[in-house]
Amino acid sequence: MAQQSTREAIALDKSHLWHPFTQHRDWNAPEHEPLVLVEGEGALLRDSEGREYIDGNSSIWTNLHGHRHPKIDAAIRAQLDRVAHTSFLGFTHPLAAELARELVALWPANTLTRVFLSDDGSTAVEVALKMAVQFWQQNGHPERTRFIAFSGAYHGDTMGASSLGGISTFHGRFSAWQFPAEHVASVGALDTLDSTTIAAVVIEPLMQGAAGMRLWPRGMLAELRRWCDEHGVLLILDEVMTGFGRTGKMFACEHEGVIPDFIALAKGLTGGYLPLAATLTSERIFNAFLGGPDRTLYYGHSYTANQLGCAAALASLAIFREERVLEQLAGKIDLLARLLGKPRGQRYVAEVRQCGFMAGVELRRTEQEAFPADQFIGAKVCLAARRHGLLTRPIRDTIVLMPPYCINEAQIGGMVSALATAIREVCGG
Repeated sequence: MAQQSTREAIALDKSHLWHPFTQHRDWNAPEHEPLVLVEGEGALLRDSEGREYIDGNSSIWTNLHGHRHPKIDAAIRAQLDRVAHTSFLGFTHPLAAELARELVALWPANTLTRVFLSDDGSTAVEVALKMAVQFWQQNGHPERTRFIAFSGAYHGDTMGASSLGGISTFHGRFSAWQFPAEHVASVGALDTLDSTTIAAVVIEPLMQGAAGMRLWPRGMLAELRRWCDEHGVLLILDEVMTGFGRTGKMFACEHEGVIPDFIALAKGLTGGYLPLAATLTSERIFNAFLGGPDRTLYYGHSYTANQLGCAAALASLAIFREERVLEQLAGKIDLLARLLGKPRGQRYVAEVRQCGFMAGVELRRTEQEAFPADQFIGAKVCLAARRHGLLTRPIRDTIVLMPPYCINEAQIGGMVSALATAIREVCGG
């Protein structure tokens, strides 16, 4: 892409686009030159000037097998030769049926047997909430309407999902339009609540993303499953971030032998190619909706079960099997853990938190004191890292590392080295 075209793209962007999670006073400032990304291959992205970067956060936690993976590319092209999209309201198609079968096969027999397809992580959570409430209504417990989430939770930005949010920056100003949800900091705190009116507890298992890549104590998820069983409460797992191998197993809940009542999946479902989400649940839940029209789940989306998305998802699952992705990933997880010792020893690195192939590097002025929010240290470090060939994005002053699984050892080393250099340049020490 010629330099003139780069300038034109930036000018058009600043004139017409509204970016997510972006203050456009700063974005549109004359001195700000957005990066224009135009190509990708494997773990690398290329900008309009031909510069290459390691995709250090998998294009916002979505890409699994790398950009332009030949198997996913071919699956999408082949489906384009047939049809791109057909309605799923009153119709079906082979790709959706096969995808549902493959997703169900990832779980022990007779556990999660039903698949509802939607568009993204927020909608995957949203439908689980609606299913949970309607399930109780249709099983003689209309009083079970409350949802419990955890401090620091982030489950999406649609109104239902945002009602569960525990981060006021994202959702606080919309509280008047949200349903009331309660937040607890631990499983033990659930004992202070009236469990007889709780529809479900919702959690991001093992690691909370938007809270700053925060790790839950080992065994906490199994403890939560036991509490829900003892009190007759449904358990919803939001594995939008952690699903499809990010923790080293296909799903985070496998680490503690937990089967939820609902699981929300998205980001990596299509390998990071196209928007598609899935909410899995059991026959017990599904059967509560059988009967007359009044028992129907009246919920859906125009692009439900999009054929291109289903083709990409099936190709991604095939890659897991054929390329033994999880086996190959184990060594890379260990390598990342070893290499993260380099930034861990830097003066302003307060903590490095890793779960599988996800890590958060938290920066603080001192162990007890955060950097002032108006210094935007995390953002400055990410900007400096870009100059050293690494693209990622902070959560406040925690830098996220979550590369595609195809990244090689040299690139993992380059990613960590670029971050360590950027921290020194911005923070000193």
